[in-house]
Parts: sequence; structure tokens; C-alpha cells
Amino acid sequence: MPAGTAPPVRPGDGPQTATHPPAAPRVRAPKEPTVPDSMSITAATVDPGLLDLPWDRPLEDWPDDVIVALPKGISRHLVRFVHLSGYVAAVKETGEEVARAEYEMLRTLQRMDVPCVDPVAVITNRVDADGEPLHPVLVTRHLRFSLPYRALYSQTLRPETATRLVDALALLLVRLHVIGFYWGDVSLSNTLFRRDAGAFAAYLVDAETGKLYPGGLSNGQRENDLEVARVNIAGELLDLEAGGRLDENADPVDVSNRIVAQYRTLWKELTGTEQFDIRERWRINDRVERLNALGFDIEELSILTTEGGSQVRIQPKVVDAGHHQRRLLRLTGLDAGENQARRLLNDLDAYRARNGREALDEEMVAHEWVSRVFEPVVRSIPRDLRGRLEPAEVFHELLEHRWFMSQAEERSVSLPEATTAYINDVLRHRRDERLLINPPTASVPVPMDLDDHVDEADDVEDWRAGV
Repeated sequence: MPAGTAPPVRPGDGPQTATHPPAAPRVRAPKEPTVPDSMSITAATVDPGLLDLPWDRPLEDWPDDVIVALPKGISRHLVRFVHLSGYVAAVKETGEEVARAEYEMLRTLQRMDVPCVDPVAVITNRVDADGEPLHPVLVTRHLRFSLPYRALYSQTLRPETATRLVDALALLLVRLHVIGFYWGDVSLSNTLFRRDAGAFAAYLVDAETGKLYPGGLSNGQRENDLEVARVNIAGELLDLEAGGRLDENADPVDVSNRIVAQYRTLWKELTGTEQFDIRERWRINDRVERLNALGFDIEELSILTTEGGSQVRIQPKVVDAGHHQRRLLRLTGLDAGENQARRLLNDLDAYRARNGREALDEEMVAHEWVSRVFEPVVRSIPRDLRGRLEPAEVFHELLEHRWFMSQAEERSVSLPEATTAYINDVLRHRRDERLLINPPTASVPVPMDLDDHVDEADDVEDWRAGV
């Protein structure tokens, strides 16, 4: 036996002393999400965060640590909000063909610059731990600063706010019909709303029943969509009324009927034929300016002379929404809502006139306005208050606050003075979105840009005291 080698241990030799250290206690590793082998993800760009979700479990069984507590509208499908890579996404269980069709439709509407949610992915071939098939899902990006109508109405808003929501939906429906999109299920539940300089902007959420007709919609298709909208809105508001969550002065039927009147007014302005004497050629520019004021550009205008050349008939042939948005983006690089853009452009024009810059290049003055007016306001917002509103909406509210201060004090209040007062008296009292959203862990909160404060609540003082 070689030197230094321990003799073998034989049975019956008696107890032996262990020469090896005791084994360390076994520590169970946290259970990682299981990705089914056959699962298929269809996406333009796959977010790695998708792979961390528990796809081997039904959506209704997903654990709370991956779910984001956000207000949800009514849906025929099960929907959950989850954290992905730096943003929140909505996950909806549905059929495979329906999910793929809606994903492609949303991508098409995005390319056409229609206000809608961003499609992220379609996930199919899901199975559970026992190999049983699970429903496919459609994943869309949650729209920042948006809320479903039920979250707004739960604050018992005044009837005027109800009409502004319906007006926003009417404008969205007109924009969809102009490009030949038949919605098929127009409702407040299938729409998200964002603040837009005192008004609301509507965004399409559910395109499941939608279809795009390249040749345009017939009058019958448009009227059917409009009637579906009227009936659905009335039913949704009656439901809120029965639950005591609608202002008693708001008539659900009157509000729902308003979408018909508002839609037809907009549709006539955008597509209607106008005839006038050839000596009134100024009315051509007047029609263009009216459409610009509504937020539309005319890409093509049909002009015909009739009755021996004494009459002129004009009709917009191609209109494109986002007139003020495009001008603001071109001049300043700022991306804002249509009404926000209108308000910022008005302040830019006022700055140009007030400082004698009319003779200078418009883009140069716009750059000066951004660096001397807009950006200092945004930078002055304390870090803990950022994210409660979009910067463009903050600037709009600041201008409103400055005007009211000037009226009350009968003097011209400076912008820095108004900014300080607005931050302390208004913005600081807004409800923080973190009160609504549960972060995925206690140590790594993911901030969300969600504003659920409603400044039109009947009892503002009571609301502020409760924050």
C-alpha cells in the first residue's frame, strides 16, 4: 500500500470518523418562469421581458407580482397589465386568428398615423404544465397618461366633461371613416382618453371587429358605425347611472345622441361640397382655414366652375389630421396632442410678436422659444412631481393658471412667478400615479406616467384634502 494512503474501511471494523466536512444545506432556487417549448412569438421586435412572463399558466392565474394595478375598461376578453422592459403592456386572451388579424390591423393603422395603441406581439401555442393548450394572447403597449372612461366617470364628472369625451370619440370616428376604416364596435369601452389642453383625445384600443376598405366606406357603413356608437354609449352611461357613478345632471341618452350631431358636423366640414360666386374666391382660403382650425390639412382640393363660369364648387378630396401637431414637430421637435400643439403654437406666435421677431426665420424663433420659455418651465418642475402630466399639458395648464392670476390681481404676472404658483397650488396637489400602481418589487419600483386626477370634480377641496 503506498505511503500516505488510508486503509480501506471494511464492514465490521467499527465506527469510523468522517474525514469530509458536512454537506451544506440545500437551498432551493426561486422558481423561474417556464416557457413552453412550442410557444410562438410574432413581433416586429421581441422584447426580452416577454420571456419572463408565466406563459405556462392561464392569464387568470398569473401571480400578483407580475400584474400592474391599472384602471381597466369593460372587455369581452380577459386582460391583464404587466411590466415589460421599461413600460407597461396589456395582455389579452383571444383566438389565434383574431389576435393575428388585430395585430396586423393595429400596425396598419399606426402606419396611417391613426391614434391607436401600439401592438407588441402575438403569442400562440401556449400549453400548461400538463401539456393542455392555453389561449393565444395579443400584447399591446399601454398608452401613457391615458385612462378608460370608467375611471374618469368614477370621479363623478360634470355633464360638460361627458360631452367632451363624446366629442373626442366623434373626432376619432371621423378620422377612421376618412381613411376607410369600419370599426364595427364603436364604444367608450374600446377607447382610451388622454388630456389634450383642456379637452380629451381619443385612441382606438380594440380593433378586433375593424376592417379597412381601400375604396372608402359607403354611407350605410358609416351610418351603421354611428348607430352602434350611439346605442353603446347610451348603454354604458346608463350602466354607470345605475351604479351611482354618473352625475345626476348628465342624461345618458342626450349625451349619446350628441355623437351623431358632432360626427355629422365634422363629416360635412371635412368632405362636404361648397358652391359660391366666382367673385367670392376668398371662401376657398376660408374653407382651408376652417379645416386647419379643426386640426386637418387638405392634401387635395377639387375646384370646379359651373354655370358658365360664374359659380365655383369646391370639395376636399384628401384630408389629413394633425395639422398643428405636424407644425409644432417641424418647428420645435416637440411631440404633443393636437390641442396641446395648438396652444403651444399660440404661445410661440405671441412670443414672436411680443419680442419683435416677426421678421426673423420662424424655425429660428421656435428654437429660441423652446430654449428660453418651454424648457425652463419643464426643468423647474421638482423631480418628485414629474410624470404626473405630460410636459405639454403642464405648459398648457401653466398658461391657464397665469391668465387667471393676471385677471385676479389685475396685472401682468410673469411666467416664472406663475410657474412657482402653479407648482405649489396646482401640480403639487395632483394625485400621484404611484398611488394606483403597484410596483413589481418593493426595491425596484417602475414609475408610470399615469394621471388619474380629474380637475373638474365637484368638490376639489375635499379631493385635495384626501390625498
